[in-house]
Amino acid sequence: MEPVAPVAPERPGGATTEPPSTEPRPTTAPTGPARRLPGLDGLRALAVVAVVAFHLDPRWLPGGFLGVDVFFVVSGFLITTLLLRERASTGSVDLRAFWTRRARRLLPALLLIVPSAVLLARVAEGDLLVGAGRQVLGALTFTSNWLEIGAGSDYFAATAPTLLANLWSLAVEEQFYLLWPLALLALLRLVRRPDARAAAALGLALASSLLIALRLDPDHPTRVYYGTDTHATGLMVGAALALSLAAPHRAGTRTAVWDRHRRTVGVVALLVLGTLVVRADEQAALTFRGGILLASLATAAVVLVVVERPGRLRALLELPALRWVGARSYGIYLWHWPVVLVVGQDLPVTPGGVDYVLTRGWALIVTLAAADLSYRFVETPVRRLGFGGAIAALARWLRSAGTRRARVVVGVLTTAALATAVVLATAPDRTSTEELIEANEAAIARSAPATPATAVTPSPTPTARQGATPATAADWTMPAGAEIDAFGDSMLVGAKQAMEYYFPKIRLDARSNRRWSEAPALVAKRGTGLRRAVVLAFGTNFGTDAAAIRRTLAEIGPQRMVVVITVHGRYARAATDNEQLAAVVRGYDNVVVADWDTALADTSGMLQSDGIHPSIRGAHLYSSTVRTALARLSQHKTGKPVRLKPIPLP
Repeated sequence: MEPVAPVAPERPGGATTEPPSTEPRPTTAPTGPARRLPGLDGLRALAVVAVVAFHLDPRWLPGGFLGVDVFFVVSGFLITTLLLRERASTGSVDLRAFWTRRARRLLPALLLIVPSAVLLARVAEGDLLVGAGRQVLGALTFTSNWLEIGAGSDYFAATAPTLLANLWSLAVEEQFYLLWPLALLALLRLVRRPDARAAAALGLALASSLLIALRLDPDHPTRVYYGTDTHATGLMVGAALALSLAAPHRAGTRTAVWDRHRRTVGVVALLVLGTLVVRADEQAALTFRGGILLASLATAAVVLVVVERPGRLRALLELPALRWVGARSYGIYLWHWPVVLVVGQDLPVTPGGVDYVLTRGWALIVTLAAADLSYRFVETPVRRLGFGGAIAALARWLRSAGTRRARVVVGVLTTAALATAVVLATAPDRTSTEELIEANEAAIARSAPATPATAVTPSPTPTARQGATPATAADWTMPAGAEIDAFGDSMLVGAKQAMEYYFPKIRLDARSNRRWSEAPALVAKRGTGLRRAVVLAFGTNFGTDAAAIRRTLAEIGPQRMVVVITVHGRYARAATDNEQLAAVVRGYDNVVVADWDTALADTSGMLQSDGIHPSIRGAHLYSSTVRTALARLSQHKTGKPVRLKPIPLP
């Protein structure tokens, strides 16, 4: 995720003239002392803006996570260009120097953000530290992606906050930096034709794209999204572009056809990228089966147009504001996610109003400030002076600052290091939300009734099940708790105590990770013993399933009162899931929607640290929303207003 600025090899004694070589050179990079390719800082800026917008609120930019693939393409292109230029200039590649430069670029900011995030999380919310030891180990060894895969983390719908979740992509890039130079040197030695080398790199990109398509589990896409093997597409597309531009005649980019259409290619590529980040969906299989590849190819087209020659697109990407953000994009990427989590715990405002937007704005301001300070006082000194030189400069500054100030600085750093170690050693194994849900699940299981003798299997078609409708006329009055059956997932589990408080003797059947497809069988299991009012709370984990909802309502029958509850979560599909849910039940006269998502709008303190499950106060709001929906349905069916007595918090 880090921006690779240098594109010319550092020569002993500062020499910049390159000796003749038989190796083809990538002619897009500036010769002489130039240290950057124009336009790419701006492209990195757009990429990090997309990623940050997605993490601030996925509903604002559902496909913003594809900004990572833009970074991958740029990194693959620049790293390969750097390696090719060094080999063309010196006849070899100094791998030790290359990896040292990468360490100088990556480690300073990383060593700052990791302890800072851990300490801030400890102050804000202990639940943010669950798995912190694993995450810190992954950060410092650049294996975050594989450790999170092993831990079963979910990037797109996490039910427990992962403090350093964003470092998965840094791990993928660092693994690329470690392995690709070796592979590239072997490729240059074994394959003589430059166009064949580019084709080989493109073949690796296509193989990674094919692998992500074949191994994709639509319900759990994190494995293929985090995997280095399945998410190397952008890196290899960038490498293929660099290799193709190193070929003679620059792979035909000087043709009259290219001259006529290069601007069109740039505009179309930007439109494709813009469409993907606005419309892509983490739940859509097409996002992974072709979407990432398409985003990578579109990025490569933009890179080609921008670096090939000056033009309007390059001028746009060279705007000072974009260059400023692009130069700090690595720090912005590192800081933004921990800051979003900490601010979210410190100012727990639920989406849906001005206050929420203001909290997101505050998180953005803190991120930019932290990234700028890191860039100025940590990253730049180490990049210019090296680790030893930066430490020596710091020592000189401390000596000039005086003994007292030096002791203060050393004391603060020592205290921070010890505090970080203590926090990591005492970090919890599970969140308080997980412990609550586990305890509630056990209580629900203990109170579950035995399967009635009249239980039947669910109907194969969405038609009313024979025997499910009571023989007596339907009763549409406001039901008491003893007349309500509730089925659902962990949301209902988390609200157990409040639901029983609002509806004494309600019968709950709830468990974590349930989906709508399980609902028909759960209802059918009740047989004719199903109560006259039914509450359905599914969809948190696997989204809306229209066919399963219809089968469930058919099992319940048209003469029972039914409440379906909307979902809430900081994931892009929440809004569309709720829209689909409302559309499915619209034609059922005995069904009402309890809009939990809307009830939460611009509230504070209603959710647990995961931003999904209700807190104690939130569970009461959840139950009140269900009670209000039942009253609304009763009034609709009977024509008589229902007066609900206030229920005080216990």
